[in-house]
Amino acid sequence: MMRKTFFAAIAAMTMAAGAASGETIKLGILFGFTGPIESLTPPMGAAAELAMKEVSESKLLLGGSTVVAVKADSTCVDNAAATAAAERLVTSDKVKGIVGGDCSGITGAVLQNVARPNGMVMISPSATSPGLSTAEDDGLFFRTAPSDARQGTVMAKVIRDRGIGKVAVTYTNNDYGKGLADSFKAAFEKAGGKITIVAAHEDGKADYSSEVAALASAGGDALAVVGYIDKGGLGIIRAALDKDAFDKFVLPDGMVGDSLIAAIGADLNGSFGQHPGTDSKGTTIIAELAKKNGFKTGPFIPESYDAAALIMLAMQAAKSSDPRVYSKKVMEVANAPGEKILPGELAKALKILAAGGDVDYVGGSAVELIGPGESKGNYREIEIRNGKIETARYH
Repeated sequence: MMRKTFFAAIAAMTMAAGAASGETIKLGILFGFTGPIESLTPPMGAAAELAMKEVSESKLLLGGSTVVAVKADSTCVDNAAATAAAERLVTSDKVKGIVGGDCSGITGAVLQNVARPNGMVMISPSATSPGLSTAEDDGLFFRTAPSDARQGTVMAKVIRDRGIGKVAVTYTNNDYGKGLADSFKAAFEKAGGKITIVAAHEDGKADYSSEVAALASAGGDALAVVGYIDKGGLGIIRAALDKDAFDKFVLPDGMVGDSLIAAIGADLNGSFGQHPGTDSKGTTIIAELAKKNGFKTGPFIPESYDAAALIMLAMQAAKSSDPRVYSKKVMEVANAPGEKILPGELAKALKILAAGGDVDYVGGSAVELIGPGESKGNYREIEIRNGKIETARYH
């Protein structure tokens, strides 16, 4: 009996040592590090890596596992390139989850061509097309950013509340641009506003004078630019200012960032818009953590931290890093019931989950996932004042 007890104790100690050593878990970060939003993505990636670093240093995930980030370039707009990059993450790098994609079109392509066939979880912090709400995803796709069906309604309210009744609209010719333009048009007209024109533009052109001529001919009190900050959207604004066609621009999420102000200058003062954001305690904490770790907060930064955090907390809840297993726990850790968890409290959450308890991950973006696993949606209304992006209010 004593001999059996002795060997049982040795076996238990060996198992505990093995659990404590954990595994090296790779998570992909699939963002457009080149392309039309390349100025926005470095801090988004840094925020996701910050959550991974926090979890790794805690030594509490799945018996002491370490989480390593593997970056891949989605390009934001090239479906073939994004799909190839995601394939490498899954087949070569052996990632256990993907933070991304970033832009809607490539996210949809990667979901269907890579994630579903390989049973891979994707949590996007910034893909906002309404079409993703109804995409077949086998329970593998989630997003911490709200659908543009919600943004279109908020955008219409932001404009009408400023007394603007007539708006021209240009949109980048892809899933994101058309989805938001359609949502906004329906909401604005329902609110009594008039849309003078809705015209697509292509990214990467050297000259947008013909597009601006058509927009100017239709007229409007402001031009809504549903585009990308480093490509076509920037080109449209430059051409509109050069031709004195418009002096006030409505800037949705893909157009909000310091690089636009740096490129345009004082002519952008008075323009306004919105992007996902809250005035929650978690958002303040994310800003403080970003500063401490050498990067600046901004659009989709809280959402990127939250996307990575949800993957790791779901793993802990499922007691597995297998995406097909932990995918079933994402909604559970994101929502009530459970102890509320803010940024910087991931170790606390891991302890609770390891003990069989429940968490309600609030994070930096006031996470609440609804319906098909997407954010319910909160927005920060911004205005450009004295060359800076200032908060007007929250919705």
